[in-house]
Amino acid sequence: MPFLIFANQVPMDVKSSIHSGNIPKHVAIIMDGNGRWAKKQGEDRIFGHHEGVNSVREIVEACGEIGVRFLTLYAFSTENWNRPKEEVDALMELLVSTISMETPNLHSKGVKLEVIGDIKSLPLSCQLELKESMEMTSKNTKVTLILALSYSSKWEITNAVQQIAKMVEQGKLKADQVSSELIEEHLSTSKWPDPELMIRTSGEHRISNFLLWQLAYSEFYFTEVLWPDFRKDDFFRAILAYQNRERRFGKTSEQLSRH
Repeated sequence: MPFLIFANQVPMDVKSSIHSGNIPKHVAIIMDGNGRWAKKQGEDRIFGHHEGVNSVREIVEACGEIGVRFLTLYAFSTENWNRPKEEVDALMELLVSTISMETPNLHSKGVKLEVIGDIKSLPLSCQLELKESMEMTSKNTKVTLILALSYSSKWEITNAVQQIAKMVEQGKLKADQVSSELIEEHLSTSKWPDPELMIRTSGEHRISNFLLWQLAYSEFYFTEVLWPDFRKDDFFRAILAYQNRERRFGKTSEQLSRH
């Protein structure tokens, strides 16, 4: 079971305290609180989504500064399609315009863009912008930014099971040959290591159908900060909290100390 870390357990002066030898390779973030932030400003929800883009920019930069290699952002879930049509339409327009505007900046900083999710369900304009951006940044190696779009973990795992079932059906695989490694090979994240750290903003303490398989041994960090207010210092605070944990993977502290 992942260990829960809460933001108030971490000191304020953080970046200088981060140990460069214990940086998580992969951080996943549930970017929550855009709507509530906008409401506090007396604005509509989409205003919060616009402001949240600035947080994305800052956190991608922060990853590059300290050596986080992979950053997965839960940008739009399959359940989000059930939101009011005007909000969904505005989000899709924002996605297209943001990718178009941000890609040159990402490229200049060595960021590679990848996407997971049911991409075919996105508007064609989104699909085209994503394809162009991924092609432009495909050779970059500093940070891989993975956007989870029209994504849910149940959708992903169901897809993997269906692919494996077809192999069994076609006689290419025996049922007793199905292993956790084989399932992982058929997940959309098979190219990357599992996240060591999952951050959720806005004070909610759940993972909302996000990377259920991949987060099996991740550390969880919850903060009350709403996503549009989440900046580098907040991110560094989460990294330091991660570094203050003992990751046992089912073993005891005594077993770890022997190695």
